Amino acid sequence: MSNATSLEQLEQTQDFIRRHIGPSPAQVSDMLSALGVSSVEELIDQTVPASIRLEQGLTVGESRTEVETLSYLKSVASKNKVFKSYIGQGYHPTHVPHVILRNVLENPGWYTAYTPYQPEIAQGRLESLLNFQTMTLDLTGLDLASASLLDESTAAAEAMGLAKRVSKAKKANIFFIADDVHTQTIDVVATRADQFGFEVVVGPAADAVNHEIFGALFQYPSTSGEVVDITDLIAGVQSKKAIACVAADIMSLLLLKAPGKLGADVVLGSAQRFGVPMGYGGPHAAFFATRDAYKRSLPGRIIGVSKDRLGNDALRMAMQTREQHIRRDKANSNICTAQVLLANMAAFYAVYHGPQGLKTIAQRIHHFADILAAGLQAKGVNLKHSTWFDTLTVVGDNKGDVVARAVANGVNFATNHDGEYSIAVSETTTRADVAELFDIILGEGHGLSVDAIAADIEANGSESIPASLVRDDEVLTHPNFNSYHSETEMLRYIKRLENKDLALNHSMISLGSCTMKLNATAEMIPITWPEFANLHPFCPLDQAEGYQIMINELHDWLVNITGYDAVSLQPNSGAQGEYAGLIAIRKYHESRGDAHRNVCLIPSSAHGTNPASAQMASMKIVVVDCDKNGNVDMADLKAKAEEVSENLSCIMITYPSTHGVYEETIREICDIVHQHGGQVYMDGANMNAQVGVTSPGSIGSDVSHLNLHKTFCIPHGGGGPGVGPIGVKSHLAPFMPNHSVINVPGTNVGNGAVSAAPYGSAAILPISWAYITMMGSEGLKQATEMAIVNANYLTHELSQHFPILYRGRNNRVAHECIVDLRPLKELSGITEMDVAKRLQDYGFHSPTMSFPVAGTLMIEPTESESKVEIDRFIEAMVSIKGEIDKVISGEWSIENNPLVFAPHTQGDVLGNEWDRAYDRFYAAFPVPAVAKNKFWPTVTRIDDVYGDRNLVCSCPAVETYRD
Repeated sequence: MSNATSLEQLEQTQDFIRRHIGPSPAQVSDMLSALGVSSVEELIDQTVPASIRLEQGLTVGESRTEVETLSYLKSVASKNKVFKSYIGQGYHPTHVPHVILRNVLENPGWYTAYTPYQPEIAQGRLESLLNFQTMTLDLTGLDLASASLLDESTAAAEAMGLAKRVSKAKKANIFFIADDVHTQTIDVVATRADQFGFEVVVGPAADAVNHEIFGALFQYPSTSGEVVDITDLIAGVQSKKAIACVAADIMSLLLLKAPGKLGADVVLGSAQRFGVPMGYGGPHAAFFATRDAYKRSLPGRIIGVSKDRLGNDALRMAMQTREQHIRRDKANSNICTAQVLLANMAAFYAVYHGPQGLKTIAQRIHHFADILAAGLQAKGVNLKHSTWFDTLTVVGDNKGDVVARAVANGVNFATNHDGEYSIAVSETTTRADVAELFDIILGEGHGLSVDAIAADIEANGSESIPASLVRDDEVLTHPNFNSYHSETEMLRYIKRLENKDLALNHSMISLGSCTMKLNATAEMIPITWPEFANLHPFCPLDQAEGYQIMINELHDWLVNITGYDAVSLQPNSGAQGEYAGLIAIRKYHESRGDAHRNVCLIPSSAHGTNPASAQMASMKIVVVDCDKNGNVDMADLKAKAEEVSENLSCIMITYPSTHGVYEETIREICDIVHQHGGQVYMDGANMNAQVGVTSPGSIGSDVSHLNLHKTFCIPHGGGGPGVGPIGVKSHLAPFMPNHSVINVPGTNVGNGAVSAAPYGSAAILPISWAYITMMGSEGLKQATEMAIVNANYLTHELSQHFPILYRGRNNRVAHECIVDLRPLKELSGITEMDVAKRLQDYGFHSPTMSFPVAGTLMIEPTESESKVEIDRFIEAMVSIKGEIDKVISGEWSIENNPLVFAPHTQGDVLGNEWDRAYDRFYAAFPVPAVAKNKFWPTVTRIDDVYGDRNLVCSCPAVETYRD
């Protein structure tokens, strides 16, 4: 045998598959040996029912190396034409401060963290989100803000829902939208209203009071740029006992009077222009604020200030009992994804620039708009409005010529209305740009001087913002917005917060059902390329050819992977995908004359978003029982399907089940629902256990959402972004979301939008595209197989110390397992919460706690974790079991043991007093492996009750910093 290395072996040194999959061949062999099988295929045969196995493999192509992938994608991206964008309409070019670009957006310490349900190890991003809320409150002039929503249009739809919940006009069923609101927002709100059975009336803002309304929505400034005092409009709405909602431009609020000061009940908008790229539509964080009286009806997450066990200020998500994981169909909203990473970027943008820096940026934008307006008016150009912040709308008969000249010069204007075009000035606009705009609109030889016009305005002032609307109060006075304006200080502030958070770059995050897997660097690189980052979502399609190629390739691959016939990439979260899928089902029934079909069957084990989404689609929910093994109770399913047969719309089911097993009866479940005229909605949360092995389409499902932020490697970003596209069978394809500004091919014209942009969070689609490209057909299958191997190995090892609640065929689990802590709790008094917090001392994020069964931990290791890391987690769990045993034996009391005091901070361990029954060193370093990579929680156990009883959702008062 030759000692020479083959060319094939040399090429494998660049093989992405082995870099993504954590266990080495030797580790795989060891795990299989522990499981008593000789091969991966044998384990899969024992685990996955033969009746659902794919007969043919995937056809997404062979694996490409990282170099090949990025080179090809760069060639695709180069087909995008990055014009100067003056389109506006909620999306603006922006400068991302490089210190934020490199240290937040491109930093896995920020983008790989999970939703801060374990606040003791998430204090950094919680502080940043509290900054975001404080920024929102200061700029909107209201009492209470959320930690971000999916986009401006979704936030407006949520405002309508809040208005209906809290309005005292209980008999009213009309939501009024001013006709100068952004077109995409009207679209999304109208879609939501249709599902709820509300009537939407769109008309001149002054007409709002002429209808029996429960709420109204105004744009401030309007989509065409006008700045008007809406105080009387708001008062008129409120005189009808209705709720006045205002969609505001965040940058304008540095100069304009806060809508809350004008009387608004709800203020919302996009934070995109605070340092987040346009990205062909997203992801972008929406802000949302309302009155304190409506706090129980506020959608989304709220970050609140509480206390930890030692009395220190500590942050947490407040009032979680409002939301879907607990209230299910009675939740305020189905939205469980925020846009945390993007909200953090916007908050850091505000921190970095500070109030004066932001005001200077806003003044500069407005000044350039004034210069442009003055020059155009001097040459007889007719402007639609006499007031503006950044957007001018031109009325004239030469629109076609002007727009053609603009495009020829690499410039885009907004052209939504006949005879009109709009120009929105942005942070990136320069003096040279204004001069170029004069040339484009007026032709050469116009004789205008930008400097001369500027000097005239500076000498004589501007009245383009009415005097009554000029902001005169101080904003962003908190020290966090006034302390970090040098790059050195900003860099250290970002790092200080990052150090408080546990993310995937530190250790395994073993969350069942959440699939926290590798987000490879090569997948992340393209999202900041200007060819992807700097496109406006409403630019002409011929300027987005690269995006269309990438999107179409991703679409075709997802079709192949799912076994469906078409995919919509518009939904920008898993919950939004559920909603879009249910709308498709509802429209399908309506098209067949079956509008009465409105019953949704949901197993009792389902995610809370399932019943919440069904409620948003105005479906009646019938719960189907599960048997003692965690499977759908077939007798109960048959009985209930028969009972509601005439009105059955669909079933929502997760596969593998929420209990982590491949249910043997899944095809029969689909058949039963279909026999009664219903559709099968398969929740895509557990798709990581299907890819390449089975598929929802082949099993018999009609529609699924896919969590691209789980199975397909888009990172969770500390609680968002997410992407939740839906795959559908051909009969549902015509009923997928469309868009009123950019038509989405393959779906009916007139179908409403569910997200603000036609392709949702398009900027992060290259992540999933790159993952699929580099894994190829074989790699994707291997990923699923190794997720199953890792989960079964983990289950086997833990089962020797803890009861495992559910197993499938041959005593196997799918991609996750549920550890039952209830017997130990009964013997010791130690709770699942205590175990979750103690894991933090071992350097681990807790598994999913008390879902889908109270008193349990659901653990999913994914394919990306090596046996070494899985063994380290097993060691921690076994050590914790030993600690519980000491409580059971009486060696430690229930009041004095390391579990109930967990987590332990440095201050706690090094304090002057120590009256514990266990050693200080043991508290912090319970096993030797911890000392090699110690993560210190920065607060001890947080008092949730205190935080809800004393709700504070903005940065603590300055006095606390002085103290």
